[in-house]
Amino acid sequence: MAGTLFVVATPIGNLEDITFRAIRVLREVAVVAAEDTRRTGLLLRHFGIPTRLVSLHAHNEGLKTEGLVARLSRGESVALVSDAGTPAVSDPGARLVRAAVAAGIRVEPVPGASAVMAALSAAGLPDVGFTFLGFPPFRGKDRKTWFAALDRAIVDAPVVFFEAPHRIKATLGDLTAASVEQIVVFRELTKLHESVYRGSAADVLGQMTSIAGEFTVIVPRRQASGEPRERPSDAVVLEMIGQIPDKRGREAAREVAAATGLSANEVYEIVRRSKA
Repeated sequence: MAGTLFVVATPIGNLEDITFRAIRVLREVAVVAAEDTRRTGLLLRHFGIPTRLVSLHAHNEGLKTEGLVARLSRGESVALVSDAGTPAVSDPGARLVRAAVAAGIRVEPVPGASAVMAALSAAGLPDVGFTFLGFPPFRGKDRKTWFAALDRAIVDAPVVFFEAPHRIKATLGDLTAASVEQIVVFRELTKLHESVYRGSAADVLGQMTSIAGEFTVIVPRRQASGEPRERPSDAVVLEMIGQIPDKRGREAAREVAAATGLSANEVYEIVRRSKA
């Protein structure tokens, strides 16, 4: 009887964000196929899991897939993990999953922490679905095509994507050039130095005191001409105020007002009520 390929989500930062099921599966399988054996090794050691690791990353997936499918066919179960989050979603692993499916092997997802869902849950956007676009290509025609796809997608729903620290400045510049009015950027989600920035792309770049870490970017749905802007909750307004502590109250209120469509007086009133 063939084994099972478990696609296991791992924490995106905070090691407490792992499920009991994931720990059990990682302990019980014959081998863990990891994007980076050093990083996954730290995770396994933290939870006292002795399972053997093998490397499976973007540059060797083609070479390693056949051997892993052979092990699965012999009855061994394999856990597939990436550095953080869910494998095969903007991370290696899809090729192994396809090969396992083609071989008639059971593929079982083990869900867990997700940067996409964590960011959306804290963004305060209307419940209108979303489009996920992974990582932007970093140069040439592919990058232009990707930004064109983003521009089309935000007509209907927010867009969520990831960006690396060494490319976030360039991407914020491209979003400014694309006349994207507002964005929400999360840095180092679930980690010690987690940060969130709201405003125009230029505003966000100015707010950033560090560009280290991984970024999750949300571009809200573009409002049609004449369409009334969605009123943000008081909690969202207060969070936005909290993200610009170095500015005077009046200046901060004007910035939040411009970003939300509220008047500065409305922002003042929300802040006043929160302190009452």
